[in-house]
Amino acid sequence: MDILVQVLASGLTLGALYSVAAIGLSLVYGSLNMLNMAHGAILTLGGYICYAAISHAGLHPALALIVAALGCGLVGIFIYFCAALPLLRAENFETNIFIATIGIGSIIENLMLKAFGPYPIPQPLAMTGQIVIGKVHIPLQSISILAMAIALMAAIAFLLQRTSTGRAIRATSMNREAAQLMGVRVAWVYVQVLALSGALAAVSGILISSITTLTPIMGGDPMLKAFIVCVVAGLGNVFGAVVAAIALGLLEAATQYFLGVRWSFATLLMLVILVLIWRPYGLFGKQQVVRL
Repeated sequence: MDILVQVLASGLTLGALYSVAAIGLSLVYGSLNMLNMAHGAILTLGGYICYAAISHAGLHPALALIVAALGCGLVGIFIYFCAALPLLRAENFETNIFIATIGIGSIIENLMLKAFGPYPIPQPLAMTGQIVIGKVHIPLQSISILAMAIALMAAIAFLLQRTSTGRAIRATSMNREAAQLMGVRVAWVYVQVLALSGALAAVSGILISSITTLTPIMGGDPMLKAFIVCVVAGLGNVFGAVVAAIALGLLEAATQYFLGVRWSFATLLMLVILVLIWRPYGLFGKQQVVRL
């Protein structure tokens, strides 16, 4: 029972972290058919903005989190107007935006390296204490991460299913031309999606850095894990990304416990290979993806 509790606690925490990172990535791909390779750098930037807001500006942690989310949301808008919009109607949009966002991510990482240095920095937004279940000590920080992730997923689900903005996003994802004929301002939808993705990346970066440390390249691993989640779920499927993130988090935790840390990433990659052989479009994906 203690082993089960430990694996569940670790797996749900990892799954929560992966889901927040993957939702933003999946939203952008579902709406624009665009793989935002700057997502990991934006994630890291959110962690640093939160750190600077608390440590240097003296803001309350909750306010610092909001500032970080807004700042990274603006970065998402910047990516749309400076990279996505000029390339959207050009040939080979997917390849061109892929390369462009790699360049933007590299610029962001180098700016953070220049501003904060290469050394790890602890994130001040963290909770101390723990609860004990049997013989297992579960940090309150892990519980707070899970609670925040659940709240964010519920908010995104409400946004997509119950609001006019969400309906416009879903309509644009299904068929851009049809959405335009129905009066949807598609360009405004793209701006909103990239801003929302940037805000979610910021929250993800803050949560991840609260249990690790801040470094300019810390976004690489979460970005890769989020991409694995999206591939397993099916690129562009937000609901599937959440389910896949929780499942992969539990699998990684179990692998780390029973086989060792060095086998966890190899196991995830093997799972991706098996899923792509069985379901080339992901577990929840569609057979045909049309560029929007």
